Amino acid sequence: MYFYAMNPIIQISSDFIEGNTSFLELISELKQSFSKKEVIVPMRHHHDFPNPEVEADSTLLLMPAWEPNKNAGVKIVTVSPENGQFNLPSINGTYIYLDALKGTIKAILEAKSLTVKRTAAASALASTFLSKESSSSLLMIGTGALSINLIKAHAAVRPIENVFVWGRNYNKAIEIANSLKNENFRVKAVKTIEEKIGEVAIISCATLSTTPLVLGKFIKEGQHIDLVGSYKKDMREADDDVITKATVFVDTFQGGLKESGDIVIPLENGTLKEEEIKADLFELSSGQKKGRISEKEITVFKSVGHALEDLAAANYYYNEYTNE
Repeated sequence: MYFYAMNPIIQISSDFIEGNTSFLELISELKQSFSKKEVIVPMRHHHDFPNPEVEADSTLLLMPAWEPNKNAGVKIVTVSPENGQFNLPSINGTYIYLDALKGTIKAILEAKSLTVKRTAAASALASTFLSKESSSSLLMIGTGALSINLIKAHAAVRPIENVFVWGRNYNKAIEIANSLKNENFRVKAVKTIEEKIGEVAIISCATLSTTPLVLGKFIKEGQHIDLVGSYKKDMREADDDVITKATVFVDTFQGGLKESGDIVIPLENGTLKEEEIKADLFELSSGQKKGRISEKEITVFKSVGHALEDLAAANYYYNEYTNE
């Protein structure tokens, strides 16, 4: 029997990911992966399981992807919305990055940071096609781990000058504003969504809300709406009026039509027809379909996440780590 020495498995921590992210480079990596269509991605496993102690379900997500002869990976994530009472984040996970040809593990990456970075990068990639190039203002709805990353990612692709942050906890919104005080844009916490929603060029929403926060009666011509939360069928961040007024895009048709209440509910109640969803990131990135076609058009991008994004991000961080 022969034993072959294996290369040690690299551990890529959240600190490394946080300290070595260029959103423009990560967005470029995602665009390349979406445009070349060489990554095989099965439908992700989505399992809800009860936790009677906190009277709420948790969710287990398994997200595999393969690029034949090159790289592969699987993300294992749990979402526990009641983790605040344990002083823990609601999302926890690990990414296992593999050599697709040999089946060996190349690296293990901390998945929460990987996820928030690639999710923010996907929204910013969509924004390059869907928001007006002149977009200089942003309303961030939500104060979770994604909010700071979404702000930075959007600011990487558009000339953002003013950012407004709203959260259910006003103090958290203030903390986010303070943490971004050294950026090249101004950030201000606001006490209501209504006071700024009609003024900004881009609205980004990343919450666990089950009731709409972005209401069609407040939106204006030319806005781009980035919906990132609402990862379950009974959750939604935008109401039917928003969907009616907007041109709708998704990250992928595979998950976008099935997983989020922002799309599922309007499809079920007849507000939206499947054929009215104009394009996904595969079609936008490859130039098969156009994004925004007029200055007055309202655009909506619904992101539910996709394993291709994880693999692209793992490629990016692995190369950053090994090229140091």
